[in-house]
Amino acid sequence: MPSISTLNSSQFLLKTTFFFFFFFSISIFSLVNARSIKSTHHHSIELDESLTYLWPLPAQFTSGNDTLTVDPNLTLDLTGNSGSGGGSVVVEEAFERYKKIIFKHGSKLAKSGEYFDVNRVSVIVHSDNDELQLGVDESYSLLVTKSNERSIIGGVSIEANSVYGALRGLETLSQLCKFDYGVKTVQIHKAPWFIQDKPRFAYRGLLLDTSRHYLPIEIIKQIIESMSYAKLNVLHWHIIDEESFPLEVPSYPNLWKGAYIKSERYTVEDAIEIVDFAKMRGINVMAEVDVPGHAESWGAGYPDLWPSPSCKEPLDVSKNYTFDVIAGILADMRKIFPFELFHLGGDEVNTTCWTTTPHVKQWLQDHNMTAKDAYQYFVLKAQEIAISHNWTPVNWEETFNNFPSKLNPRTVVHNWLRGDVCAKAVASGFRCIWSNQGYWYLDHLDAPWEEVYYAEPLEGIKSISEQNLVLGGEVCMWGETADASNVQQTIWPRAAAAAERLWSDKETTSSRNTTSTALQRLEYFRCLLTRRGVPAAPVTNFYARRPPLGPGSCYEQ
Repeated sequence: MPSISTLNSSQFLLKTTFFFFFFFSISIFSLVNARSIKSTHHHSIELDESLTYLWPLPAQFTSGNDTLTVDPNLTLDLTGNSGSGGGSVVVEEAFERYKKIIFKHGSKLAKSGEYFDVNRVSVIVHSDNDELQLGVDESYSLLVTKSNERSIIGGVSIEANSVYGALRGLETLSQLCKFDYGVKTVQIHKAPWFIQDKPRFAYRGLLLDTSRHYLPIEIIKQIIESMSYAKLNVLHWHIIDEESFPLEVPSYPNLWKGAYIKSERYTVEDAIEIVDFAKMRGINVMAEVDVPGHAESWGAGYPDLWPSPSCKEPLDVSKNYTFDVIAGILADMRKIFPFELFHLGGDEVNTTCWTTTPHVKQWLQDHNMTAKDAYQYFVLKAQEIAISHNWTPVNWEETFNNFPSKLNPRTVVHNWLRGDVCAKAVASGFRCIWSNQGYWYLDHLDAPWEEVYYAEPLEGIKSISEQNLVLGGEVCMWGETADASNVQQTIWPRAAAAAERLWSDKETTSSRNTTSTALQRLEYFRCLLTRRGVPAAPVTNFYARRPPLGPGSCYEQ
C-alpha cells in the first residue's frame, strides 16, 4: 500500500533529484543567513488573544473575559447514573494523567490559606458501559466558571453520555489550562467557558506500519498517547507485510520467523498491552492482515504458502492450507483485538505467480478461473473467515474497483488511490474510510499542512444518506523511511491537521478560520505537543520532519 509503489522509476528519479537540490539550497541558505536568522528572531512573540487555541476546534463554544486560577490540589468528583461513577477507572486514570500535564510546572501543593478559583472537576457520566466500539458516544459539555459559596459546580463541570466523551472533555480542559510564569500559577483565560462538542466522524484514524521498520512498544504507546491529544480514536495497526512478520501467532508459531530478527517481535501479551493502553485513552486498535499480496514474509516459517520458492507472492490460492493458516491467524487475533473492524488488505495484487507456477496454473484451469477470478475468490474467502469471527471486513479500494458487486455487503471500502472512490462506494451502498494518498499519506513528505487540512472526505458526496456511509478517514504513516528515530516527527503536526477535519464541524472551522488563523492555531498545538514530550516537527517546513532552520520561538517555526 505505501506510496512508493505508485511511483514509476522516472517519477522517483525526478523527485529524488528535486529533493537533493532543495536540501542543498536550504543548507547554503542556512550557512549564509545564520546571522540574519538569529537577529530576526530576537524579539518576544505575542499570541493573538482573539483566537481560540483549542485543537481540534469544538463544535460550539462561548467564552468571557475572566482569568481563573487553578488549584494544584485539584480534585475529581465523579458520578454516574447508577451512583458508581460509570466506568470510573477510565476517567480516574485519565484525570491523574491530565493533572500531571496541567501542573508540570511550579509547586505541586498549594500554600496554606491560598485561594483558587477552580478547585475541583465535577464529571457526570450517564452510562456505566465502558465498551469501546465504532460510534461510541464521544460528545461532552464543558462548563468552566469561578467557584464561590453559591456555586454547586465547583469550578469545572464535564457532562458526557460515556466515559469516552468524558475523556475528550478532559483533553479540552487541559488545553484551556496555561501556566503563568510570572505568578507561577496555572490559569484559565477567557472564562467563563461553555463548550458543547461532538465529533464530525465516528472513525478518526492513524495507520502505523510496523513491518517496514519495527517500532518498540514504548514508541507505539507514545504515539497512542499523542493521538488522544488530537482526539483521534482508531490506531490502524499494519503489523505485517511482505518485508516482515513480527507478530506471534500461537496456532502457527513459525510465522514470526518472518521477523527481521528475533528481538524485533511482538508477543501476544505485547499486543494485548497495546490494545488495553489504547482503550484507556478512548482509542480502538484495528489490526490488518493484508492478503493475498504483501505476504511474502509468511513463507519464511511456512514455505508451502508460497506458490514456489522462486515466486513468493501472492499467497498460494490453490491450497486449502493457505486458508487454514489465515483462519488460524484470525482466530488467534480475535482474542487480542475486540474492535469490530478488521482490515484484510487486498491491495496491489500482482497475479503473475499464479499464472506462471505450474500447479497453480493447473488449478486455475481445473476451476475455470482467470487470475482475476482467483483474486476475487481469495478476497471473498478471507472475508468469510473474518465474518465467521464476528468481524466487519475492511478492504483497500482495489477490491471494490475490481469486483464491487461480489463484495460482502458489510465490507468497508478503504479509499487510498483515487479521489472519487468513496463517492462510488457509498453510492453502491458500502461504507467507506477516506485516506486519499495525495493528502493523507504521511510518507509523502512534500504534502504541506494546508493540503492535509483542507482535504475533504465528503468531496463529491451530496446526499445526506450517502454522507452517513462515510465512517471517516485516517492518515497513513507508512514505514519505509520512518522508524523509532523519526516516526513521531513525521506524524506530527500534519496528522493534527487531518484530526481537526475529522472532528470539527466544517462550518464552524470555516467561519472561524482563515488559512492564517488555522496556521497560528496549528503552530500553537504543535508547541503544546512538544511541551508534552511529543517530538512534533515544525509546521511550515516544505519537507516534513525537517528541523528548524535557525534560532527562534517554537511558535514561529
